[in-house]
Amino acid sequence: MHKTITAGEPLVFRRSAARRWLQRVDLLFYALLVTAIGAFGYYLYYYLTTPLIHGLSGNVAMEIYLPFLLQHAGLTILISLVSMALATLLGFVGAQGRLASFPPARWLATIYVEVVRGTPVLVQLLFWYFGVAQVLFSLGFDPYNALFNLMTILQSNSLVANLDQNVVDAFFWGAIGLGFNYGAYLTEVFRSGLQSVDSGQREAALSLGLNARQTLRRIILPQALRLTLPPFTNYFITLVQDSALLSVLGFVELEQEIGALAYPQNDTSIKLFIFVLGALFYFVICFSLALLARFLESRFAKAYRG
Repeated sequence: MHKTITAGEPLVFRRSAARRWLQRVDLLFYALLVTAIGAFGYYLYYYLTTPLIHGLSGNVAMEIYLPFLLQHAGLTILISLVSMALATLLGFVGAQGRLASFPPARWLATIYVEVVRGTPVLVQLLFWYFGVAQVLFSLGFDPYNALFNLMTILQSNSLVANLDQNVVDAFFWGAIGLGFNYGAYLTEVFRSGLQSVDSGQREAALSLGLNARQTLRRIILPQALRLTLPPFTNYFITLVQDSALLSVLGFVELEQEIGALAYPQNDTSIKLFIFVLGALFYFVICFSLALLARFLESRFAKAYRG
């Protein structure tokens, strides 16, 4: 007896063949991933068991210098959080300006976005630190004195009494520079997120008796937040990496501390290892942000699926 082949069977065969190839590609990918992780683990093990910094073995050198690296990683996280908080505030205000019906507000927000996005962030940092800071200093404003007076009011000025004034100045103006820069990018992110919410929902909310502020807070913003979370996270991760530029202002963050350990080394392989170790610190920080964003996205998705 001859088997009768229906018209749909060749398509089924092609799909099963494609599925087998996908399984093989998956296996190859995971094999390469495990190999890469193993090679990187051996790379770390090798340099942590050989003379590394100032003739010390790698594990002893890390016991000495790891606390300093962790401290400056904390400073990197702190200035990134402060800068992103400022950027979020400026981005939301800028988005409102871009969507405003009042022409001067819309023009001002547009100029802010285009000028900031059209100039390098390093130039902007130097402008804030050597331009705006010097003008305000000549008028009597000093970030260190302002912080000291604020902590005096809170009866906690001992916390800042031993801080280096130059470090405080670099932190203050660096955070403003990064926040001002990324606020322009977040302006467009928030604007697109607000505009992506269907206008019919706004009209329905107004028809139910909600005013414009209640509509924005209860109807528009929750939906826009879900849509803007991925690009917001991307810019946050980029800001963490750009915080290394603050070394030009004299702020000793993670990258500058890594450089202080790496540059005096004569062995280029050891110098490279120290930079790789620094990159690993940045990876841990940025990957943690990515995991947090994925968790929040999944929570939002569950809420909208009901």
